Amino acid sequence: MNIWRVLSLLFGLTMLAIALAPPLAQFAHNDFRGHMLQHLLLGMLAPLGLVFAAPVTLLLGALSASRARSIVIVLQSRPVHFVSHPVTALLLNVGGMYLLYLTPLYAATLDNHWLHALVHIHFILAGCLFTWAIAGPDPGPSRPSLYYRLVILFISMASHATLAKLMYAYGWPLDTPHDLTEIQAGAQLMYYGGDLAELLLLIALFCAWYRAHRHDGRRRERLLLR
Repeated sequence: MNIWRVLSLLFGLTMLAIALAPPLAQFAHNDFRGHMLQHLLLGMLAPLGLVFAAPVTLLLGALSASRARSIVIVLQSRPVHFVSHPVTALLLNVGGMYLLYLTPLYAATLDNHWLHALVHIHFILAGCLFTWAIAGPDPGPSRPSLYYRLVILFISMASHATLAKLMYAYGWPLDTPHDLTEIQAGAQLMYYGGDLAELLLLIALFCAWYRAHRHDGRRRERLLLR
C-alpha cells in the first residue's frame, strides 16, 4: 500500500472521527451550522479520503485468488453496475440532499435518533458511491467516458449550489427550531464547502485521466518498439 493511499485513508478516517465526535455531534444537533459542517465532513470530504485509499484493491490483494474472483464477479454484476453508474450515484447523492432539506424529513431527524443515524449512513455511503463512480481508483463496472463523468460532476456542482441558494433564499428546511440566520449561515457553508469538495473531486478526475492516458501512451510505445 503506497504512502498516498495511507494518507488518503487517514484523512478519510479523521474526517469521520471529527464529524462523529461528541463536540461536533452535539453542536450539529442544536445548531444548523454544525449540522451542515457535519454533513460536509461525512458526505463529501470523508468519502474522498476513503475512496482514494482504494480499499477494494487492498482487499483483493489480501484475499486468495478464488475469493478475489468472487469479489470481482460481484463488482461486475448488474446491480452493482446500476448502482455505480454516475447518474444513479448522482441521484442518490444530490437527490438525497434535496429530499432531506426540502421536505419535513430533516425536522423529523431532530426527534428520531434512528432516523438521524440512517441519514448519516446515507451521507457516507452516497458520498463514497458518487466519488467512486466519478473518479475512484478501485475496480468496478466499466465507467462511461471522461466527458460523460465530467458532465455529471458539473451537474452535481450546479445542483448542489442551487439547493444552497434555495435554502438561503427561502429558509429551508422549514418547521425547525433553527432561526433564519442559522439556516442562511448553514446554506453558505454548504455552498462554499461543497464547491471545495467537488473541486478536489474534479482534480482527482483529471489526474486519473492523465495517468490512464500516459499509461496507454507508454503501452503503445512498447508495442511499436517490438
